[in-house]
Amino acid sequence: MMEKVKVGIVGLGRLGRRHAENLAFRIPNCELLAVCSVNAEEVEQVQHDWNIKYGYTDFDRMLENKELDAIFISSPSGFHCEQIQKALNAGFHVFCEKPLGLYLEEALLVQEVVRKHKDKVFMIGFMRRYDKSYAYAKKKIEEGKIGEPILIRCYSLDPAKAIRGFMQFAKSNYSGGLFLDMAIHDLDLARWYLGAEAKQVWAVGGAYAHPEFRELNDAETGAVLVKFENDKIGIFVAGRNCAHGYHIETEIIGTKGTLRIGTIPEKNMVTVFDENGAIKECSDGFLERFEQAYLSEAEEFISCIRENRQPKVTVEDGVISTALGYACKKSFETGELVNVESLMNTVASS
Repeated sequence: MMEKVKVGIVGLGRLGRRHAENLAFRIPNCELLAVCSVNAEEVEQVQHDWNIKYGYTDFDRMLENKELDAIFISSPSGFHCEQIQKALNAGFHVFCEKPLGLYLEEALLVQEVVRKHKDKVFMIGFMRRYDKSYAYAKKKIEEGKIGEPILIRCYSLDPAKAIRGFMQFAKSNYSGGLFLDMAIHDLDLARWYLGAEAKQVWAVGGAYAHPEFRELNDAETGAVLVKFENDKIGIFVAGRNCAHGYHIETEIIGTKGTLRIGTIPEKNMVTVFDENGAIKECSDGFLERFEQAYLSEAEEFISCIRENRQPKVTVEDGVISTALGYACKKSFETGELVNVESLMNTVASS
């Protein structure tokens, strides 16, 4: 068994820096040996503050470092497809944040490359599967606690106070839009919990408080109705303008019961009593709400490398969830009902 897995990370933005910190300080048998970013100041600061041996502003140069065992990709979504291919072809194990790419064609290309490198660990960052509450709900479903799961309802709402920072990201053309960037986590959970694949998708949405979303051909708030196999149902709401904070909520309805996760997006177990009443403060954002899950998924990636096994989250999960997100995007843009299987076949044959 490998003693220490030596990792290089690309992308040092908000999430990338959290991943880098976990790899550097919180995961046994892991060494963050190299960091890479197009921002030279970010690289220099992290190297200096954390005593990281290698720093790069060129991803290809980092791949020439033979001391590394694995590459952790947390760059903007538009770079994922190319960087996954290059890293696998250079002989590295690869972790990549969602999505696999901004287009279904890219996701299918990644799948092909991953399948050619079966000796390498590949993992996609669907971190909610590693959140303790979400994992507990999955266990309850497998135990038959709610009977056969037949409907899932998901809310993914970003805090309104983060809208200005997000608009800069959206204008870079690397977000992929509301459904591929945000709802993809819920779409993955739906497949995981329902044990079924999507058949048809209808998506609606608009720009309400922030008309600039319309100029980007994107939705500020959107909703999706999905028909899954065996007539199972998915209802998804995603938005960028949540006044009370970061609200991630999931409900799974079964033939014998219901599970709800995150109904009140509590920051912690504290209730504040003041002139405003009894207040339960809400999470500020994804880094706070899923702090444990981001660490757990990185721990799993390192364990898979050391134990020579593949993670339960596969490249196929990434492809199918991307196809579903892309179907939502197409339905929103055209106003039409989209058949997911036909979309997949059309893209695969083109």
